[in-house]
Parts: sequence; structure tokens; C-alpha cells
Amino acid sequence: MFALNFNNTAMHIFYSKVALIAYLKTIKTANSTIGFVPTMGALHQGHLALMQRSIKENDDTVVSIFVNPTQFNNPEDLEKYPRTLDEDVKKMRNLSDKIILYAPTVDDIYEGHTFSQPFDFDGLENQMEGKFRPGHFNGVGTIVKRLFEIVTPTNAYFGEKDFQQLQIVKKMVEKTHLSVNVVGCPIFREESQLAMSSRNERLTPEERKEAAIIYKILTEAKEKFQTNSPEETIKFVENSFKDNERFDLEYFVIADESTLLPIDHKSKDKNYRAFIAVFVNSIRLIDTISLN
Repeated sequence: MFALNFNNTAMHIFYSKVALIAYLKTIKTANSTIGFVPTMGALHQGHLALMQRSIKENDDTVVSIFVNPTQFNNPEDLEKYPRTLDEDVKKMRNLSDKIILYAPTVDDIYEGHTFSQPFDFDGLENQMEGKFRPGHFNGVGTIVKRLFEIVTPTNAYFGEKDFQQLQIVKKMVEKTHLSVNVVGCPIFREESQLAMSSRNERLTPEERKEAAIIYKILTEAKEKFQTNSPEETIKFVENSFKDNERFDLEYFVIADESTLLPIDHKSKDKNYRAFIAVFVNSIRLIDTISLN
């Protein structure tokens, strides 16, 4: 354990799961609750909003910072993923001195066996991100399951920007019978309405400004969907990106929120959601919007 002291306050930082588990045993009671926010660092206001909610709703809050290698199918993406631990610690310390940080090494998590275990998520893993990032959700399931087993949280908080991941985590908890309440939280957006993401830090100021078009097109697609078919809405989005050389649309999908299966017609009793992935140069951004 390492404790950072600022203005007579201490922030507990653990690099070892053994030390973290031992410390959590000293603060747990029969009725106390632990909130957990798993992150890969490069913290932004969206992450901090998850932490604020956890602090409000739980007796103690654990935050993890770990860039998980098993969920990256692109080695270059893993290499370039921003790692800003010192800045992240400052942001958390400014938010609250009650946060407990777990910042493990790869070896502390994987113990020399850095590979993901296979999961069956009832088909949720085969859509959108799963199609374009083979093995990604096995990596997500593996790391989240391990973190849940280490932290043993009462509540775990995830942003809805990664809505497919949120559904995957809920399914993993259901299938592995872990006693964790998974809480989905609204997307936090920049002033331009670009969904906040650690990857945004890799954009140039001009690219970041222009990337606001992603959400603009999503909101226009939501309006179109009210009176047009799914196919017509999809064509509208594809055409909207065709003439913009800065952007490369990887996918736009309209899916059933519960199954994540693409739809070809609308039903009144279903909830639908649009999912999008766009490359700005080599930087991949995702976003989503409810269509109901």
C-alpha cells in the first residue's frame, strides 16, 4: 500500500491485490457497502461522475486503473492508449480523499498468464464491437470478473457510452452468479456533445471540434427513425459520412436494446438503440443513443 498525503488527508493507493484485499477486510462491516468504478485511466469528467455517484451511494469507493491488454485486438491501439496515472491521482484527490485506488501491474492481475478466458454471453458478444474486435469481450469479461472477485463490490458503475459492454457485464454477473449490482450511468458529453472518452485526448483540437458531428448525426437519425424504416435511417447515416473525408464510418447499427440484435422492422413494445463506430484518422470513437 502507498498513501499520498495532501493537506492532511490521505489517499490510499494499492498496487497489489493482496494488499488491497487485506485493507478492505479492515474497513468492511456486515452492513457497509463498497462502490467500484473500473477504468483504464486517462480520467475525464465522465469517469469522475461515476465516482461521485459511487461516493454518494456507498460507504467506500474503490477505483481501478488498469489498461487491460486482453481486450485490445489491435497492438498499436494498446501501445498508444494514454497512461496518465499521476494526473489521474490528482483528479481523484481533488474529487475526494475517500477514494481507494487499485493500480495493479499486468502480472498482479494475470500472474504470468496474460490471456482471456472464453465466455458465452448468449450472443451479445457477436454484435457491433464483437464483430469488429475479435476476442474483445472475452478480454472484458475476464478482467471485470477478476476485478469483481478482488474488490467484492456491492455496486459497480459503468457508463452507457459502452452500452454493449454494460450489457455484457450484466450477463457475465448473471451467468457467474457474482453478487454485484451493475449500475449503468448516463453518457457524459463534452460541451460540443462529443461523448467523453480517453481516446479524445489523441485527437487534435480541430479533429475534436469536428468529431461533434457524430452526435449531431445520431440525433438526426433518432428523428428520422420516428417516421422512417430502420433501413432508411441507416442509409441516411451512411450517406451523411460519405462526403466527409476526415471520417471513416465503421458501422452504424440499430438494435434491440435487450438482445443487441439488428432490426429490420419496428415494434411498439420494444426498446431500440443506435450504435456507431467512426474512425477519425486512426482514432476509433464510439457512441450510442436511445431511439425511443
